[in-house]
Amino acid sequence: MAKFTKNAIKESFLKLLTEYPLSQVTVKEIAEDCGINRNTFYYYFQSIPDLIEDIVMEDAEIIIQRYPTVEKIEDCLDDVIELALSKKRAVLHIYNSVSREIYEQYLWKVCDHVIEAYINSALKGRKISDSDFQLMKQYMSSVGFGIVSAWFRTGMTEDIRGAFARMCEIKKGTIEEMLSRCEAG
Repeated sequence: MAKFTKNAIKESFLKLLTEYPLSQVTVKEIAEDCGINRNTFYYYFQSIPDLIEDIVMEDAEIIIQRYPTVEKIEDCLDDVIELALSKKRAVLHIYNSVSREIYEQYLWKVCDHVIEAYINSALKGRKISDSDFQLMKQYMSSVGFGIVSAWFRTGMTEDIRGAFARMCEIKKGTIEEMLSRCEAG
């Protein structure tokens, strides 16, 4: 029953968030929408930002569990895009609110995991220093974060899949070159 109630709160919140900006969604409205009282909401979540964090971190865990290893970054990006598009208005309402930082933490968590798994896959037995590994991870995560953030800033209207596929095509072989330089240095 507890899992059911917690999920009902999340679903009501996301439903309301597709209709209204975050600043107009209240705990009272969430509770009324899912047929609980306010105290029940506060039993599961301390605040609306706490609820947002729970939702976005759950989404991050879905992506992380789905991709323990990464051969192609494009595959992971497709799942991230699908997840964001399935909740487009809610995502944009969160992203364009004072709670943007919560969503950005989600993006960083996913980017860091995907890039780390990708670099580990590309290493294929090669050894590089931990500092070089961290530097590559930071660089590549920042690029991924920047691309997705720019997509959010445009209202998720551009064809991010096409742009990202083209970027991957342009940068093909770059990771191998970077790893070779790390081995030599």
